[in-house]
Order: sequence, then structure tokens, then C-alpha cells
Amino acid sequence: MPNMNSRELVDTKYEVDNGLAWITINRPDRLNSFTSNTIDELIHCFKLAWGNPEVGVIALTGTGDRAFCVGGDQKQRLETGDYGESEYGIFQDEYLQRLIRDIPKPVIAAVNGFAIGGGQVLHVVCDLSIAADHAKFGQAGPRVGSFDAGFGTAYLARLIGVRRAREIWYLCRQYDAQTMMDWGLVNAVVPKEKLKDEVRKWADEMLSLSPTALKIIKHSINADTESIAGISSMAFDSLNIFTKTAESAEGVEAFNSKSKPDFSKYR
Repeated sequence: MPNMNSRELVDTKYEVDNGLAWITINRPDRLNSFTSNTIDELIHCFKLAWGNPEVGVIALTGTGDRAFCVGGDQKQRLETGDYGESEYGIFQDEYLQRLIRDIPKPVIAAVNGFAIGGGQVLHVVCDLSIAADHAKFGQAGPRVGSFDAGFGTAYLARLIGVRRAREIWYLCRQYDAQTMMDWGLVNAVVPKEKLKDEVRKWADEMLSLSPTALKIIKHSINADTESIAGISSMAFDSLNIFTKTAESAEGVEAFNSKSKPDFSKYR
């Protein structure tokens, strides 16, 4: 049987420390944005954590203190029209979101900077969220010719309310960590130098509890929003079509040239 642990990680890091698995997006030069390969590696890391009986809690974070994740790599998208090559020839962002929800262990988002676009969605689907006090949150999809109309929208509305979810998506503003805590999207805000220590503290509290009880509790809480998975599939199929349009390209080109997109002709 091949040793799947031996897979070389280029865009991510994976380490286990006393029951806590740290999964880190390791592309600080691109603000920890993801390509198709990054998503493939994240899926691999989460499955390693799922199958390892030594792991009871998982933390997802990004390298450095500038960004947790700013979503899809728009420079890659401009160059190739997609997010690059994938091991299976498909972009597995939707599958990663479901995996984070399905893995029968608590997942903590350790938000160490910008959580924007698809990065904010990854944060949303985690079970708990601990943010550094300098972290920023927000959406960028409508600005760059993209969207996440599944867990990133419908589930977000369940968490913070419909009006606020609409505001986040319709305006593409950025919000500080304390605002997100006040809105119910973040569990705790700490100084950035104490972020990992705080995650360790929360993980240790959960590691002292019954793993079977935590697993059933997680699945029970998720059950109320499982219907969103169907919406997500439809949305990602639609997104695959939309990203090939001139309207979507307008957003990508403007983002990379640091200019203002002109979407008026598509109204």
C-alpha cells in the first residue's frame, strides 16, 4: 500500500502537535491565495487529519501575518483563464468546503490577516473562528467577476443574518475582526502574537472531551444547513460557465491592472 503521507507539499504545510493538526496555506507571496494545486493539497491535508487517530482538532491558517487567505489567485486566472492544473483535472473548491464540514473533528480557522473572497468562505465553513486583532474580512467576488452562491452566501446568511450577508456581498467592503465578532462570525479576537497560543488553548479544551460526542454534535449542527450543499453544486456549475464570459474577464483584467472595472455594459 502506498504511503500517502509522503506526498510533497508545495503550497501548504501540515504538522501535528499533541492532538492538534495545523494545516497552513503557504503562499505568502500571493497573500495565501489558492490555485487548483493548493486546493488539492488542502484536501490531502484534511484527509490525513481525518484518518489520523492522534488528531482530535484541526486548525486552518496561512503563512505570515498578512493574510489567512484572499481566495483564488487572480494572477493565475488572468494567465491561464482558470486556477491552474489540478491532479484530477477539476477545481475542487466546493469539495474542500464540504470536506471541512464533513470531517468529524472540530476545525478552527486561525485568521492571521486578510480573509477575503474564497478565503472568507473557507473561514465561514470552519466550525470555530479565532482572529488576530488586525485581521480583515470581506468579499471580492462581484468585483473580480466571480461569486460563491453556496455556503459562502446562504450559510453565511444563517450565521450573521440576511441583511448583513447581503451587505457583505453587495458592497464588497472590508470589516475588522471586532465587527465580525460582534456579528457572530468570529468567536474570539486576540493580539496577533497570541493567536497560535489561543488556538492551542481552545484545542486543548476540546481534546479533553469525548471525540464521539463532538463528532455527533458537529454533524447534528450541520444537518440543519445540509440543503445548502445542493445550492452550492448548482452555483459552482454556474460559476464555471460564468468565468468564461467577457463580463467575468472584465473583473479579472481590472483587478490585475489595478484599475476600476466597467460592468455597466452588462446590466
